[in-house]
Amino acid sequence: MNRKMRLKTVTAMLVLFATLTFAQESKPKMNLTLDRAVELALSENPTIKVAEQEIQLKEVSKKEAWQNLLPSVTLDGTISYNIKVAEIKTSMGSFKMGMDDSNTWNGAINVSLPLYAPAAYRTITMTKRDIELAVEKSRGSKIDLINQVTKAFYQLMLAQDSYEVLMQNYKQAELNYDIVKAKFEQGSVSEYDKISSEVQLRSAWPNVVSGQNAVELAKLQLKVLMGITADVDIVTDDKLINYENEMQKTTIEASNLSLDNNSTLRQIDLNGELLNQTRKMLKTNFHPTIALVGSYQYQSMSNTNWEINNYNWSNASSLTLSLSIPLFKASNFTKLKSNKIQQWQLAENRLNTERMLRMQAQSYLDNMTASAEQLQSNKQAVELAKKGLQISQKRYDVGKGTILELNNSQVSLTNVQLTYNNSIYEYLVAKSELNTVLGKE
Repeated sequence: MNRKMRLKTVTAMLVLFATLTFAQESKPKMNLTLDRAVELALSENPTIKVAEQEIQLKEVSKKEAWQNLLPSVTLDGTISYNIKVAEIKTSMGSFKMGMDDSNTWNGAINVSLPLYAPAAYRTITMTKRDIELAVEKSRGSKIDLINQVTKAFYQLMLAQDSYEVLMQNYKQAELNYDIVKAKFEQGSVSEYDKISSEVQLRSAWPNVVSGQNAVELAKLQLKVLMGITADVDIVTDDKLINYENEMQKTTIEASNLSLDNNSTLRQIDLNGELLNQTRKMLKTNFHPTIALVGSYQYQSMSNTNWEINNYNWSNASSLTLSLSIPLFKASNFTKLKSNKIQQWQLAENRLNTERMLRMQAQSYLDNMTASAEQLQSNKQAVELAKKGLQISQKRYDVGKGTILELNNSQVSLTNVQLTYNNSIYEYLVAKSELNTVLGKE
């Protein structure tokens, strides 16, 4: 790398970091932990707010259901103009039901009180199950959101730790290039060594830029889940290495994987109870209903003018006990059959869902176990790679090593460090997914 090209590279780096630093300083910062991120998401995420409003909606439906047992009152009024009234003809003569070319005014108050309404009783019971289902759906939404936020937070840690590794790799490549360049100018190494170290340096910089972009993308994803604006810069000092001890201590047995708290299965069970209540409500179509109806009417008939004040008004009242007994309606039987088929489908769906969830839980547990077992090996690989880099540097300094050995040892260290971070990340993600399947908040 000649002096001019190196100056351009350094200038580009300074401009990039200055731009990123200025952009971050101009934004309000928020120090973030995992617990804080989950807390913000549960309070600000629109999905949770919608789920809570759904519970309120079901509460209103419950009130509406029992209000069907209250009396209903209606006020009715009619004005009729009789062009020609009806006439009754019998052997004794004919009688008109009023006067032609007259008007009739009628007002009435009707009060209806259901005394026995089995469908209304079943509806009240169903609304209780609806509320329980809405609460469980809200709980499931919270568990899913916690899982998404947790994984996004771990993704941010992985991006930040990977960026640090890539930046260290770039700085090491820059240091190697300075050493090789100095040796080349002294004539102690070949131009091939200088070119190789320059290629190593140039190839390291795009990875640094990609790493920085990955950090910003992870932050943006976490902001969306937390429901905060993009102009806030989130900062976290947490690192994946802090969870190393947790991986070594965690022991979970397959026999402890209980799905009793799984939200999906709970929702299926509640839907099954709703179908049972629906079946009972459909059976009420075969039951009689009893209602008490009271009516008061005020009317004036056979008026030949529109002088309301001079009309002759009369009133009437009645109290009626109404009994309705359904005898036959074909659709009532088909509705019961459809309900039975739906119950069978739900039972099969639950069985299949439970099998899938158990498979997922076992898969996540296996991933956690594998990541924990790989941790020590990856940790030792990092130590060995660091030692190998030091040895290759000393060998190259004394002229016994080649530039290829130095570059390979540097690449190996970078790869094993990334692998080490990724193993911790995969463990944490698998644990978060497992907690979601088990229904843990």
